[in-house]
Amino acid sequence: MQVSIIKKSTIVSAFRIDAECYQEKYISAQKKLLRLENTRLGDEVSTFRKGIFDIKSECYSASGIPFVRIGNLKNFIIEQGDIIHIPEAEHLKNYKTALKRGDIILSKTACPAASFVDLDECNTSQDTIALKLNNNSRLKSEYLVVFLNSKYGFDQMLRWFTGNVQMHLNLIDSKNIVIPILDTLQESIKPIFSSAISLKTKSEIELKQAHDILLSELGLTNWKPKHKLFFIKNYSDTEQSKRIDAEYFQPKYDEIINAIKAYKGGWGTLESLVTLKNSNFTPSDIKTYQYIALANIAGNGEITDCMTDEGQNLPTRARRKVNTGDVVVSSIEGSLSSIAIIGEEYNDALCSTGFHVINSNHLNSGTLLVLLKSFVGQLQLKKGCSGTILTAINQNAFSRILLPILPQAQQLQIQQKITESFELRKQSKQLLENAKRAVEIAIEQDESKAIQWLDAQLV
Repeated sequence: MQVSIIKKSTIVSAFRIDAECYQEKYISAQKKLLRLENTRLGDEVSTFRKGIFDIKSECYSASGIPFVRIGNLKNFIIEQGDIIHIPEAEHLKNYKTALKRGDIILSKTACPAASFVDLDECNTSQDTIALKLNNNSRLKSEYLVVFLNSKYGFDQMLRWFTGNVQMHLNLIDSKNIVIPILDTLQESIKPIFSSAISLKTKSEIELKQAHDILLSELGLTNWKPKHKLFFIKNYSDTEQSKRIDAEYFQPKYDEIINAIKAYKGGWGTLESLVTLKNSNFTPSDIKTYQYIALANIAGNGEITDCMTDEGQNLPTRARRKVNTGDVVVSSIEGSLSSIAIIGEEYNDALCSTGFHVINSNHLNSGTLLVLLKSFVGQLQLKKGCSGTILTAINQNAFSRILLPILPQAQQLQIQQKITESFELRKQSKQLLENAKRAVEIAIEQDESKAIQWLDAQLV
């Protein structure tokens, strides 16, 4: 048992006297930070407010102003792979949370996160915090994001998460986050951050080119789904499908299915083309496993992180074993685009039963990823969803999805694009991890040693 003894005068929040808030790791870290020249987050910002509260999903669109949600806050920079948009009128109405390139977004719900805005403009959802630095702030946005992702920033944000059922970042207390002013290191971090963004952009271009190869091969390059308000279907169709909801019979679904069936290379059901790994695995209580959750899937098809713990501490839904080359596909309607390839570092990991796990001898992993993340797969996944409280696509509906059988030449091109995209993203992430470690060295040792270490990583 650990015990922390504190003086009443050192209580830092009028609302927190619980032991959790005064853990030794928090007190020790704060002492290190206070030994350095420092500032408080609240003293450096002109905007610090939660995102748009009253906005319905019906307002979301494929174009307009990017709308950042908590799932987009990964790896220091906004993840744009599955970002949604809102109309410009809605953006202008909520001008107080409108952000531009160089601003910052924090997670307000569930767990800490901080991301740099690399979009010309955007707005942000209620489960995030929009942050703008003062014009006279001594902090650079790039440095602040790196610091907040370091253990000294992350733990301070974690400290100010409060709540019972669902944790939320306390806006008042979080303004007391202590930030060291490391002027020289800030200057060194800025160009590294720019290089990381450049690599990330190149990665996204490679990913888009992979999608373009697929759509060109299928003759769907310029196809746009259209949601029709009325249409006519035969009663026999409802009997056959056992569905009577209008959404299920939208003509756009038929258009995609007809395009696949007309493909010159042939097609098949997912069940006939892939192996579906649906067997449950029971983890050993005392063995340590990697566990991949829905939140660990990035919009580009990568796995950003995982939980590592003994089997007895894993969630009860950790029952699917995955291997290198497998593709995991979210079954939950609101997260159907959460699809990823299992890399070597996650071989034999476990994932949630909320995923369908597949591999194939007919379609390589990169092609499966692009097929299912494109509208060719997404529309079929959405059509197959059913349920009331939590809508999802079950195994039977998932197995009936149609997939075109692309020639090996096109599959190889797509796989190469995906591999290059992942490699560029890996390089980008490593630059930012180096910057993060340099900040930690500056706090634990001194700024000159941090810069020396950082320079050595760039050789």
